[in-house]
Amino acid sequence: MVGEDNISVRNRRSAYSTTEKDDVSRRHEEDWSFSKFSNGRVDVDHVITKKMQLLAEAERLKPSFMKGIDSHFSEFVDGLVSKSTLLESSISAFPTTCSEKDVYKAKDSRAPPEHGKVFVVRKSLLDELFEVEHIRTIYHMFIAFLILFILSTLVIDFIDEGRFVLEFDLLVYAFGKFSIVTLTWLCMALSTVAVPFGLFCQWAQGYHGSSHKTVRSLFFGTLFMLFQIVGLGLGPTCVALYYDLPPASRFIVILEQVRLIMKAHSFIRENIPRVRSSRPQKTNSVQIPRFSQYLYFLFAPTLIYRDEYPRTPTRRWSYVATKFAQVLGSLFYTYYIFMRICIPTYRNYSQEPFSPRGLVLCIFHSILPGVLIFFLIFFSFLHCWLNAFAEMLRFGDRMFYKDWWNSTSYANYYRTWNIVVHDWLYYYAYRDFLGFFGKKFKSTAMLSVFAVSAAVHEYVLTVCFGFFYPVMFCLFMFFGMLFNFIINDQRKGSIWNVIMWTSLFLGQGMMLCFYSQEWYAHRYCPLKNPTFLDYLKPRSWTCLKKI
Repeated sequence: MVGEDNISVRNRRSAYSTTEKDDVSRRHEEDWSFSKFSNGRVDVDHVITKKMQLLAEAERLKPSFMKGIDSHFSEFVDGLVSKSTLLESSISAFPTTCSEKDVYKAKDSRAPPEHGKVFVVRKSLLDELFEVEHIRTIYHMFIAFLILFILSTLVIDFIDEGRFVLEFDLLVYAFGKFSIVTLTWLCMALSTVAVPFGLFCQWAQGYHGSSHKTVRSLFFGTLFMLFQIVGLGLGPTCVALYYDLPPASRFIVILEQVRLIMKAHSFIRENIPRVRSSRPQKTNSVQIPRFSQYLYFLFAPTLIYRDEYPRTPTRRWSYVATKFAQVLGSLFYTYYIFMRICIPTYRNYSQEPFSPRGLVLCIFHSILPGVLIFFLIFFSFLHCWLNAFAEMLRFGDRMFYKDWWNSTSYANYYRTWNIVVHDWLYYYAYRDFLGFFGKKFKSTAMLSVFAVSAAVHEYVLTVCFGFFYPVMFCLFMFFGMLFNFIINDQRKGSIWNVIMWTSLFLGQGMMLCFYSQEWYAHRYCPLKNPTFLDYLKPRSWTCLKKI
């Protein structure tokens, strides 16, 4: 009992001590509080001083903080896109709503996603960048330049003519004979709609029941190649040359010719393996794409065929109108660049005999207009035109290009500048070449793809300009290939981005200078009875006519 009383006393003392300490602590807090508050007012000077110190510290840490955030955000977005692509691939390959048997049938009826391009819903990079006010300001600067071009043209014409001259003779000439262009395009489009699809259906429906599959395939394959070479190949080219279409009209016909040839090849290339590996039903019929799927593919902004593409839920017609208006604005922008910069310059150079001095001056004077035209082609076609059609068709995958402007190597630039054409070349030229000859011929496959791409580019320019002057082929095939190996993916520093842009600017100036000089030489120095060699020799080297 005595022990328990002693313990009780000690507990009471301890409790009292604790209470006493709490009272002392509370009094200290009240004293501190009283020191901070005087007559119910806060010490304003003390708070303002602390606030200014915090703001100064935040401003000092802001650059490094924003740099770290930018780096982590880029890594996060790249990882998110990669994960979403893998998720889309796994969903396409293994639908959760299908049984195991249905998944097996789906694998037999089409190539697995990992064997081809996977389409996902995503916006174009410039649409995302234009949401940033600083990037949008650069777009506004280009609009301001266009306004200045228009004003300078009006002011100079008013001073020279005494009136405002609003004539577009160059545009009217460049897009002349448009009725022939329209009729030619209709013939190309209708034949591409009917012939490849019809030949494929006839071949596929009797393939498994045929006792001579190889002979049947060779027969229909020969008919398809004849259509590609004669119908889509020689036909539009002969129309452009026979009717002597102007340059812009020829570009429409020839570029559509190339696009439809690539589309038809993709449709046949993607569907033949499906038919050959499919298991026909009792009626010897196989599952073939619907005509509506093929028709959608012909107008979709892609060169890789799929039965279905990811679609956006709605159409924004205001967005479509804006993109077509930007295409029209880019067209007038190019017109004023030629009127105010190019034509006066090249007319003067064409009055002088060919000399190394004049050639060097011409190249460096052509860099600025060449770069502006380069940007306008990229913006008007790869961004505006393709996005307008994608929005009208609710086509979800808008990655028509990547951030090629950040490239530190030409290899990366070639991969990101035009994703639409690069995908076609990669899957149907590069990978098919490796499939035939083996993976140890990668360098040969790359050289072959470069040769095909350079030849097609030069073919387009030769037909559209009306003369053979292989400047594009030499720059693309030799210098482009050389830079592709020298300035490769191992180059990561900023200096390599500067080198890439410098060489790119110089190349644009060289092409604009050489082709413009040759164009004027053919106008000022025509030949009465030209031989075959006369068509191969650059006429600008020997044209000495004065104007």
